Amino acid sequence: MADDTSTADRRRGRERLDAWLAGYRPLPGAPDELIGADGKPRDHWMGFLSEFAGYASDSDGRFGMAARHIRDSGASYRIYGEETERSWPLDPLPLILGQAEWDQIAEGVMQRANLMEAVLQDLYGEARLVSDGVLPAAVVTGSPDFLRAMRGARPPGGRYLQVYAADLGRGPDGRWWVLEDRAQAPSGAGYALENRLVVSRAYPNLYTSLNVHRLAPFFDALRRGLAASAEREDPRICLLTPGPFSQTYFEQAHLARYLGFLLVEGDDLVARDGKVWVRTIAGLKRADVILRRVDSDFLDPLELNAASRLGVPGMLEAIRAGGVTVLNMPGSGLVESRALMGFSASLAHRLLGEELKLPNVATWWCGQPQEQALVEAELEHMAIAPAFPGYGGFLSGPRLVADLTAEEKSELRARLRDRPGDFVGQEVAQLSTMPVLRNGRLEPAPFVLRVFCAATPEGLRVMPGGFCRTSEGADVRAIFMGEGARTTDVWVVDDKPVERMTLIQAGDDVRVRRILGHLPSRAADNLFWLGRYLERTEATVRMVRALCSSVMDSESSLHGRGQTFAALRDILADWGALSAGAGVALDAARRALHDQAAWGSVINLVRSAKRTASGMRERLSADFWGLLVDLEADLAGGGGSITNEAQALEQVENALRHLAGLSGLAQENMNRVAGWRFLDMGRRIERATNTCQFVRTLAHDDASIDDLDLLLDLNDSQITYRARYIIGLALNPVRDLVMLDPFNTRSVAFQVAALKEHIAVLPTLREDGIPEPPSRILLPLAAELETEDAHALSGANVRRYEETLMSLSNAIADRFFLQGANAVPTVKLVGLA
Repeated sequence: MADDTSTADRRRGRERLDAWLAGYRPLPGAPDELIGADGKPRDHWMGFLSEFAGYASDSDGRFGMAARHIRDSGASYRIYGEETERSWPLDPLPLILGQAEWDQIAEGVMQRANLMEAVLQDLYGEARLVSDGVLPAAVVTGSPDFLRAMRGARPPGGRYLQVYAADLGRGPDGRWWVLEDRAQAPSGAGYALENRLVVSRAYPNLYTSLNVHRLAPFFDALRRGLAASAEREDPRICLLTPGPFSQTYFEQAHLARYLGFLLVEGDDLVARDGKVWVRTIAGLKRADVILRRVDSDFLDPLELNAASRLGVPGMLEAIRAGGVTVLNMPGSGLVESRALMGFSASLAHRLLGEELKLPNVATWWCGQPQEQALVEAELEHMAIAPAFPGYGGFLSGPRLVADLTAEEKSELRARLRDRPGDFVGQEVAQLSTMPVLRNGRLEPAPFVLRVFCAATPEGLRVMPGGFCRTSEGADVRAIFMGEGARTTDVWVVDDKPVERMTLIQAGDDVRVRRILGHLPSRAADNLFWLGRYLERTEATVRMVRALCSSVMDSESSLHGRGQTFAALRDILADWGALSAGAGVALDAARRALHDQAAWGSVINLVRSAKRTASGMRERLSADFWGLLVDLEADLAGGGGSITNEAQALEQVENALRHLAGLSGLAQENMNRVAGWRFLDMGRRIERATNTCQFVRTLAHDDASIDDLDLLLDLNDSQITYRARYIIGLALNPVRDLVMLDPFNTRSVAFQVAALKEHIAVLPTLREDGIPEPPSRILLPLAAELETEDAHALSGANVRRYEETLMSLSNAIADRFFLQGANAVPTVKLVGLA
């Protein structure tokens, strides 16, 4: 029976493949990856499609699981100017490249990387290319990426480019052409890694059987190359990001986590004494190597763009002094200018003595009279583009002149006459196409392939794969992510088994350590507030549950009427979850959960937690992030469906389950290092202050049974109280349980004891034995709570405890979240005992 099933599956696979090929029609005039020049499918594509056709019956299910992984991991990108992230658009079919063809691509990309390196070495050194007339001076000085401040600066390890990338497309002659050079801060390698993880999980057997080259050896070599550029043997390597609103922030966080780098923003760093330091909870710690994702112009507001908030004042001075390695070197973006592309062939002859193995799209810089005349004569048949990055005119990128309106053409001609050096004319690049699977059919889609090359201790190394973008339209001209573009994995297949490697190092080569290093102050800040947001969310949800259950279960819970219900609504209003116009319990519950105009509503608290978590995504597990995303999605989609208290209560219980899952992941899955302590301290301070407010409101001297019952509900202490006391509710036992009991995990005393333990093990700035401000505030509070008597506990005392906890929160921020002038190195005092 199994053989019959297998035979039937193979037959259906062959039939599916025959139908795909019969319906596949390459786009006219565009070279195609599947169909060769002889009109027949290429061998490596047929090998893949023959196997893939057998998966097609369950490909939706397989790739549906992959799509869920993308959502749960937070894989995303952002279009410039948009506030929200978009989910990563991944196609199920990878781009397949044979080994022989890939070898030619890799050789061409390495040659291109060497050429760009040689150009930078000359232009930031002796500038012989300009003085000898090989390059016009305006091609160099006209680029905003030419940094005069870096002339003469010695690049670390002798190289300006640690990572180079080239955007490639197959030309009409079948050869691969370079469409763009990427040297500023090439992005996409992290997305290529994520694409590989997703697609290989969807089709693991297919991935293994086709001998696809692994990506791990490239990233291992990249990491070793960065480490080799540092002065110290065990360097601290940072990845400098513009922050969570960067278009590619997910990729930056993903790379930092995969490679074990410290993800930092400009505010995390400070330049002093010719070095760059990371602000950590233990003071300033030296940054040895910085892999930057911030454009050069924004790196140093002192010497470059004074309006930049992304860089570090004094960064360039530290680079010139040799106190830090920043890669790629600031100013490397100079070789990205289209003006330089017109000179690539002559530069290769001059600097390398070679012909280009990968030619670029024919480009004419209009700053030269002869080239300007040629472009103007053939204007209707060309693409026109800014010669340099950052051009502020009406062209933000390449445009086909034939597609311009009459007014735009007139303006273009006028600008060409006034400032011809601002423009280049380019041959219209016809992109090749690759097969994509859409609606069960194979269709051709234009694509651009970005290939990465890294400098390693063994020399240049090219990633065996790349970052491929496909267009959803049939236009075979240039495409950009966000304009109807998708992405796909890139498989380089070999005829023989390939090396299997991970980033796991041999045990004898790695020094054993049991800590994760010093926690950056910004990460501590974010973790602390993530804990506070999650705890405030839970407390608000518990109050909403009390609103719903009070109406539904009036016999066992009476706190839905009169003054108790009013007190509950007052707290919610004080917390910003309710407006003054909230009506009955159902209306109040609905608003407290879903009112987007209320800053303290549950949906807004969850979004604040998610926003805070997104700023340190590299420190959170995929499970934690997935639960947070699910919680937001459930709340965002459930507001309009609540018509009665039962539905509201169901949503509340679901939210509490999500919050319990997040709490469990934090407690059981996070290492007991500083990061976990700050997350837990945020929760403890928020829980303690919330409990103090509940006690002041509901356990005053004239409190009713309803008030005390509600207090136990909000403190999640009903079971504990009823197991401990046979009598009914009484004021002093309730006060003692929720305020002073060191064995109740929800009491204020328990939170303070936990805070005391955390503060005791955190690093100090001065090792002189003198308590720091957080300890000076916390220790007297802990002693008072340990000796306080519930009978003597007054509202004034509770308010004082609450105010002390808020002072503690401020002291923790002032001490550990080091910013501006507060950042100081650790001071060790050594004396004789």
